[in-house]
Amino acid sequence: MNELVLKGVPAAGGIASGEAFILDNQEFIVPQRIISAHEADSEVARFEEAIEQTRREIRSLQKKITQDMGIQHAQILDAHLLVLDDPMLREQVTRGIQHDKNAAEYAFIKVMKSYVKTLSQIQDEYLRERTSDVNDIAKRVLKHLMDESKWHDLDNLHSDSAVVAHDLSPSDAVSMFNTRIMAFVTDIGGRTSHTAIIAKSLGVPAVVGLKDATLRITNGDHLIVDGNKGLVIVNPTVPTQELYAKEQSKINASLAKLGDLKELPAQTIDGKRVFILANLELSSEIKNARKFGAEGVGLYRTEFLYMNRLDLPSEEEQYQAYKQVAEAVAPLPLTIRTLDLGGDKFISSVQIPKDMSPFLGVRAIRFCLERPDIFKTQLRAILRASVHGRIQMMYPMISGIGELRRANAILNDVRRSLRDEHIVFDEQMKIGVMIEVPSAVMTADMLAKEAGFFSIGTNDLIQYTLAVDRVNEKIAHLYEPAHPAVLRMIQRTIDAGHNEGIHVGLCGEMASDPVLAFLLLGLGLDELSMSPSSILTVKKMVRGLRFSDVVRVTQEAMGLSTGQEVEEYVSAQLRRLVPNL
Repeated sequence: MNELVLKGVPAAGGIASGEAFILDNQEFIVPQRIISAHEADSEVARFEEAIEQTRREIRSLQKKITQDMGIQHAQILDAHLLVLDDPMLREQVTRGIQHDKNAAEYAFIKVMKSYVKTLSQIQDEYLRERTSDVNDIAKRVLKHLMDESKWHDLDNLHSDSAVVAHDLSPSDAVSMFNTRIMAFVTDIGGRTSHTAIIAKSLGVPAVVGLKDATLRITNGDHLIVDGNKGLVIVNPTVPTQELYAKEQSKINASLAKLGDLKELPAQTIDGKRVFILANLELSSEIKNARKFGAEGVGLYRTEFLYMNRLDLPSEEEQYQAYKQVAEAVAPLPLTIRTLDLGGDKFISSVQIPKDMSPFLGVRAIRFCLERPDIFKTQLRAILRASVHGRIQMMYPMISGIGELRRANAILNDVRRSLRDEHIVFDEQMKIGVMIEVPSAVMTADMLAKEAGFFSIGTNDLIQYTLAVDRVNEKIAHLYEPAHPAVLRMIQRTIDAGHNEGIHVGLCGEMASDPVLAFLLLGLGLDELSMSPSSILTVKKMVRGLRFSDVVRVTQEAMGLSTGQEVEEYVSAQLRRLVPNL
């Protein structure tokens, strides 16, 4: 086979080598097979056995997820069990076998397709989204009725592999943890798409925005995934393999040395201290954050408690989840972001209107203000958990002082109800604001008077400032974190916060890149929060610099005209100042 080199968007750094695993999300194609009358009873028995095998498989998977990640994540599979136990399903499939003389797999898929068609036509968004549960159950049962080797999903991942997919959604994250994945390759997506965030959380390389990787890569192909340069080499030649083996050895040697920095502070040679924290998707990542020496959690995303389930998480369930994370992180700080739905993140249990422009629609704090019932349940859980560690809380996508006051008014109602019930909570818990939209930047001086702290969410701030959809690979080249407009937005926010004496951090993917982190340090940020796997590299950079040099280079960079000029200039200066980085 000839070597094939595909160029995409580098989403998570590192190099990995292994077999391609094509993640199928295709429609089921089951050929019709007519049976004789005397075969009907055995086909019904075969169908019943497939249902029972699937039930055992799901319960086994639930047990494993409960052990690895907690019961709240295992409950996402309850919907699948409900479908399996539906007596109407069994009755219709049995009729298809006995009366229509269809083989079990064809009778079953015919019924499942009718379910999907009916659900897809229902007006209610919640019921319509149940099609994903029906599709997943169909695939699981068919694997027991047909040749399982024909199916490619994460249940079949038995060796270290590079997952190749058209796209990976935020809800896929639950399935990705604790599996044998060494890299991600996707057709679509950008530098801050959810695939990139998942990959960084897992500490594996990712290349996205390849357009047609799923068509050009075959299951089992040998891949080298270069997440630093955005390259995927399909069936590499021996010289290419040797070249990357040497490169990987250098990286491994560098990473081994970085381990010595784990317990040391992120402090420049001339004494400037910056705090480096971790972003977390799931509680199972805390171990990774500790491993890399995080000084706390600067962003805990709570929406994963809500995904892939039939119901909303209860107050008690959320309280237990937040308490568990707070106690695991203590005595270090934990910053919990309130529910950030919309954009590229949706849940089945709540009807959210499908916006033409989802990133500009009912999302984040807008959703919470429209659904105070859901918001209050989460706020009660966070407040109750606040006595179990150093918790602080922040609202996402605040666009101005009016939204902050409305959110705080709901929070104050919740505080009063807890006091009336004699439930203790941290009365001094800090309440912060995420700065993610230009209007928040332009009114940061007013927000700073009423916020406990700022956390700049650059993933969204960049897309809103530059009018670039951050998950659209077609315009990925326009997504410039070092664009002068973005840097000025960040500088203005930092100045506004510091003028009012509040702490200013940043929890976007910018913080994970040493070149961009250099700029952020020079702009005067108090803390950087990032994927755990990036912490030691950024810490090494900070400890190898003089803050006076960082400020000088940053000021010079702020005078440049384009994001590309800024990145090239700072990169050259960083190589000169910290040559062994």
